[in-house]
Amino acid sequence: QVQLVESGGGLVQAGGSLRLSCAASGRTFGNYGWFRQAPGKEREFVAAISGSGGARNYVDSVKGRFTISRDNAKDTVYLQMNSLKPEDTAVYYCAAGLFYGGATPRLYDYWGQGTQVTVSS
Repeated sequence: QVQLVESGGGLVQAGGSLRLSCAASGRTFGNYGWFRQAPGKEREFVAAISGSGGARNYVDSVKGRFTISRDNAKDTVYLQMNSLKPEDTAVYYCAAGLFYGGATPRLYDYWGQGTQVTVSS
């Protein structure tokens, strides 16, 4: 059974940092993405990384603040979030797929349950 389990969410003050983790089990994936959904808003793309780690993409609003990385030995992908802002508050979802999905949700095959990130002002 394939599972993606996110962790690392929580409550942090504006300007603070969090590191999200997404551990995959059941199979090895080549490509990962992070998405987020704030209350009353649609799910939006945050970051993506290819199998080799050579391709990384970010939504403009997080460039320079967030970093996506992966540890292939652990089948785990990370999202380091620095200089957090209240507008980063959302449920963050990890997604995985056999092919590079970039910002396109339908290209991902599996999704985690999400982890809440709340940034207070």
